[in-house]
Amino acid sequence: MQTLNYQFPASSVAARAIHVGVVASGDLEILLQPPAEGDPVDNVVVRVRTSVNGFDTVWHDVLERFFTRTPVAGRWELNDFGATPGVVTLRLRQAAEAVAA
Repeated sequence: MQTLNYQFPASSVAARAIHVGVVASGDLEILLQPPAEGDPVDNVVVRVRTSVNGFDTVWHDVLERFFTRTPVAGRWELNDFGATPGVVTLRLRQAAEAVAA
Protein backbone atom coordinates (compact mmCIF):
# COMPACT_ATOMS: atom_id res chain seq x y z
CA MET A 1 0.00 0.00 0.00
CA GLN A 2 1.38 3.40 -0.96
CA THR A 3 0.22 6.85 0.16
CA LEU A 4 0.88 9.85 -2.09
CA ASN A 5 0.25 13.49 -1.19
CA TYR A 6 -0.24 16.35 -3.64
CA GLN A 7 -1.26 20.02 -3.59
CA PHE A 8 -2.53 22.16 -6.43
CA PRO A 9 -3.81 25.76 -6.63
CA ALA A 10 -7.57 26.30 -6.33
CA SER A 11 -9.96 29.06 -7.32
CA SER A 12 -13.25 27.70 -5.93
CA VAL A 13 -14.24 25.85 -2.77
CA ALA A 14 -16.24 22.68 -2.20
CA ALA A 15 -19.25 23.68 -0.11
CA ARG A 16 -20.21 20.20 1.05
CA ALA A 17 -18.85 16.68 1.50
CA ILE A 18 -18.95 14.37 -1.52
CA HIS A 19 -18.56 10.58 -1.87
CA VAL A 20 -18.30 8.82 -5.23
CA GLY A 21 -17.13 5.38 -6.30
CA VAL A 22 -16.09 2.31 -4.34
CA VAL A 23 -12.86 0.63 -3.36
CA ALA A 24 -13.04 -2.52 -5.47
CA SER A 25 -10.97 -4.26 -8.10
CA GLY A 26 -10.12 -1.73 -10.82
CA ASP A 27 -12.12 1.05 -9.20
CA LEU A 28 -11.59 4.16 -7.10
CA GLU A 29 -13.37 5.87 -4.21
CA ILE A 30 -13.25 9.64 -3.75
CA LEU A 31 -14.08 11.36 -0.49
CA LEU A 32 -14.09 15.14 -0.70
CA GLN A 33 -14.34 17.35 2.39
CA PRO A 34 -14.61 21.14 2.26
CA PRO A 35 -11.62 22.93 3.73
CA ALA A 36 -11.71 22.83 7.54
CA GLU A 37 -11.77 26.08 9.46
CA GLY A 38 -8.31 27.57 9.20
CA ASP A 39 -7.36 25.52 6.11
CA PRO A 40 -6.32 27.54 3.07
CA VAL A 41 -9.08 27.94 0.50
CA ASP A 42 -6.67 28.47 -2.37
CA ASN A 43 -5.26 24.92 -2.31
CA VAL A 44 -6.44 21.50 -3.36
CA VAL A 45 -5.04 18.92 -0.95
CA VAL A 46 -5.03 15.37 -2.33
CA ARG A 47 -4.11 12.14 -0.57
CA VAL A 48 -4.00 9.01 -2.68
CA ARG A 49 -3.95 5.58 -1.08
CA THR A 50 -3.18 3.00 -3.72
CA SER A 51 -2.59 -0.72 -3.81
CA VAL A 52 -0.28 -0.27 -6.82
CA ASN A 53 3.24 0.99 -6.16
CA GLY A 54 5.43 2.91 -8.59
CA PHE A 55 2.91 5.12 -10.39
CA ASP A 56 3.71 8.41 -8.63
CA THR A 57 4.37 10.27 -11.90
CA VAL A 58 1.19 8.97 -13.54
CA TRP A 59 -0.88 10.00 -10.51
CA HIS A 60 0.70 13.45 -10.49
CA ASP A 61 0.09 13.99 -14.19
CA VAL A 62 -3.57 12.85 -14.10
CA LEU A 63 -4.31 14.95 -11.01
CA GLU A 64 -2.47 18.02 -12.30
CA ARG A 65 -4.38 17.86 -15.60
CA PHE A 66 -7.71 17.56 -13.77
CA PHE A 67 -7.11 20.26 -11.16
CA THR A 68 -5.79 22.69 -13.77
CA ARG A 69 -9.25 22.55 -15.35
CA THR A 70 -11.27 22.03 -12.14
CA PRO A 71 -9.49 23.82 -9.26
CA VAL A 72 -11.87 22.99 -6.35
CA ALA A 73 -10.33 23.52 -2.91
CA GLY A 74 -10.90 20.88 -0.29
CA ARG A 75 -9.41 17.73 1.16
CA TRP A 76 -9.59 15.06 -1.53
CA GLU A 77 -9.09 11.44 -0.42
CA LEU A 78 -8.64 8.95 -3.26
CA ASN A 79 -8.72 5.28 -2.31
CA ASP A 80 -7.50 3.24 -5.27
CA PHE A 81 -7.61 -0.45 -6.00
CA GLY A 82 -5.96 -0.58 -9.42
CA ALA A 83 -8.02 2.02 -11.29
CA THR A 84 -6.79 3.06 -14.72
CA PRO A 85 -6.16 6.76 -15.48
CA GLY A 86 -9.47 6.80 -17.37
CA VAL A 87 -11.39 5.56 -14.32
CA VAL A 88 -9.56 8.07 -12.11
CA THR A 89 -10.58 10.92 -14.41
CA LEU A 90 -14.18 9.65 -14.53
CA ARG A 91 -14.44 9.55 -10.72
CA LEU A 92 -12.83 13.00 -10.39
CA ARG A 93 -15.36 14.42 -12.87
CA GLN A 94 -18.22 12.76 -10.97
CA ALA A 95 -17.03 14.39 -7.74
CA ALA A 96 -16.69 17.79 -9.43
CA GLU A 97 -20.21 17.48 -10.89
CA ALA A 98 -21.57 16.62 -7.44
CA VAL A 99 -19.88 19.74 -6.02
CA ALA A 100 -21.54 21.87 -8.71
CA ALA A 101 -25.00 20.34 -8.15
